[in-house]
Amino acid sequence: MHQFPSVSRRSLLKSASAGFGYLALAGILGEQARAAEKKAPKPLGPKAPHFPAKAKRLIFVHMNGAMSHHDTFDYKPQLVKDNGKPGPGGGVLTASKFKWQQYGGTGSWFSELLPNLAKHADKMTWLRGLHTDTPAHPQAVVQLHTGSANAALTRPSLGAWLLYGLGTENQDLPGYVTVNPPPNFGGAVNYGSAFLPAHFQGTRLTDRGHLPNLRATAASDLQRKQLDLIQGMNRDLAAGPGAPDAVDGVIESFELAFQMQGKVPELLDISKEPKKVLEAYGVTDGPAGAFARQCVMARRLSEAGVRFVEICQPGWDHHNNLHKGLIDRCGSIDRPTAALLADLGARGLLDDTLVLFGSEFGRLPTSQGPDGRDHNITGYPMFLAGAGVKPGVTYGATDEYGIKAVEGRMHTTDLHATLLALMGLDHEKLTYKYAGRDFRLTDVKGNVVKEIFA
Repeated sequence: MHQFPSVSRRSLLKSASAGFGYLALAGILGEQARAAEKKAPKPLGPKAPHFPAKAKRLIFVHMNGAMSHHDTFDYKPQLVKDNGKPGPGGGVLTASKFKWQQYGGTGSWFSELLPNLAKHADKMTWLRGLHTDTPAHPQAVVQLHTGSANAALTRPSLGAWLLYGLGTENQDLPGYVTVNPPPNFGGAVNYGSAFLPAHFQGTRLTDRGHLPNLRATAASDLQRKQLDLIQGMNRDLAAGPGAPDAVDGVIESFELAFQMQGKVPELLDISKEPKKVLEAYGVTDGPAGAFARQCVMARRLSEAGVRFVEICQPGWDHHNNLHKGLIDRCGSIDRPTAALLADLGARGLLDDTLVLFGSEFGRLPTSQGPDGRDHNITGYPMFLAGAGVKPGVTYGATDEYGIKAVEGRMHTTDLHATLLALMGLDHEKLTYKYAGRDFRLTDVKGNVVKEIFA
């Protein structure tokens, strides 16, 4: 007896009449799937925090490469007094060549390199006892962003954890945006989702607001039909045995991209800002205005409800050419960062937006060569401003030379635990089961520094 191969109805529709039956089926399934999605909870929809949040959004202003705090905002009189003497760990103690001044009611010290940022001294909450695990940039940057210094053991980024725990307020926008992230020092690991579902990863933009393939090339209704067909096939794949987890992320990303086409291009077009606003930030054409453009975009994205925005200024790794290099770098970030704080404050956004400013580690008070400073992981500062923190407060301190944290010591995991708490999340409860165990951003460590909470 002749045996005919078994044919499923779906394979028959795919093969018969050049697949026109399957095309119709995909359209029907697409309509049904969208109807079901409207009823199902959105994976990026807003979620209730573990406890009342002090901040709704976070902006991370990352100075990639390790900004020298000894020359910017960590004045040490003893370093000035002992300039030229041997350092406690070797090397020659080298005081900053820049002039210093106290600002605001807090009397915070700033060097002449940051005159505009210094005007916001009383808004800042200083964390001056930070320390981390490794003096190598790639590992330290990855640890700052993911909690793990080992890039080979990929972990979800801070932004991904925030999106996983809280969702996003605006469903037409990505909940996590990173602008001009460095291609090295871990690259995409720093804004990735690792083993979390792919839709929690960051969306990468340029300082020009460029997002590849965002602008539609077809009419909206035709594009919707094309997307329905593709999504139907994606869902078929996702429902099959052994389908990779990334398929679900692809489905969500396609839907988000379709929704973003209407709002994002206009949102990222900073030319629509009033001239006086652009002048306040120091926006100019070309590379010199790149960071200023990032700051304007950070404000616009946060105002639109994006949960986490990171902006980045590289070039702080001054093993040589320290003084000219600092003049250049500080000149590029001083005015825009000050304008960002002022603009957020004027719009009332600092009431529910938290700003974090800092580097992956600091630098030593001793000289390296004729004009440089080496890495320092044992004591360095960052500052917070905005929602949930006490303005004008300093927590922690380094020793008389700014080498080691001696008071209020905070490891990177403590910083992460504190940031999550300010956003209403308990770092010990924010977990995701993977490979048989519950993972969290802070792993098995992390202490919340409640002393800085408003």
